[in-house]
Amino acid sequence: MAKHLDLEEQEQLDELKHFWKQYGDMITWALIVVLGAFAAWNGYQYWQRSQDAQASVMYDEVERAVQSGDMAKVDRSLADMKDRFGRTSYAQQAGLLAAKAYYDKGNIDASRAALNWVAEKANDAGYQSVARLRLAGLLLEKKSYDEALQQLSAPFPKDFDALAADRRGDILSAQGKKSDAKEAYDKAYKGLDERSEYRRLVEVKLNALGVDPAAGQAKASDTPNAEVKK
Repeated sequence: MAKHLDLEEQEQLDELKHFWKQYGDMITWALIVVLGAFAAWNGYQYWQRSQDAQASVMYDEVERAVQSGDMAKVDRSLADMKDRFGRTSYAQQAGLLAAKAYYDKGNIDASRAALNWVAEKANDAGYQSVARLRLAGLLLEKKSYDEALQQLSAPFPKDFDALAADRRGDILSAQGKKSDAKEAYDKAYKGLDERSEYRRLVEVKLNALGVDPAAGQAKASDTPNAEVKK
């Protein structure tokens, strides 16, 4: 019986040796790849956390410089952030913050440059959209209508569609294109929440163009089953 078991064990051992001889290198390399990928992922996560922590500190520097009105320091800190941590959300927030500070100080060119950077480099669609909307508003003030509309031609996330339509209406209205402006404002009005204060502002703009969207909606709701005249 013992001899029989020894023979079975020997056969299993021989089979294992044969299997390892045939597939051992493949298994070893597969393990190396898996473990290497795991180590690389952990390393990337550590690097990402380190980047975010350092970027957070630099964002605080930009914020303090803005609060103190030290625009030279804002320039230096923002340039440093863009160079070292440009892909982080903190750098994009810093760009938007600096753009507002530049605008408030009357430095329109610097504000435009900061907004352009966020619009082009941000990897967050929200920050990118905010930058484009503000940039379109700045260009509208400068009467650079075509450039302003160009900023709004890119696709926006759903949450920003109504805001982009409203800004487009402002530009078209300034160009004297009332019909197109009404269409843009109407899109914005319909896309905003009924309880939103911003929606009331859009309604005022439509009223100024001779449109009462509230009355139109009330009329439509009063006759839900009205037949379409041929």
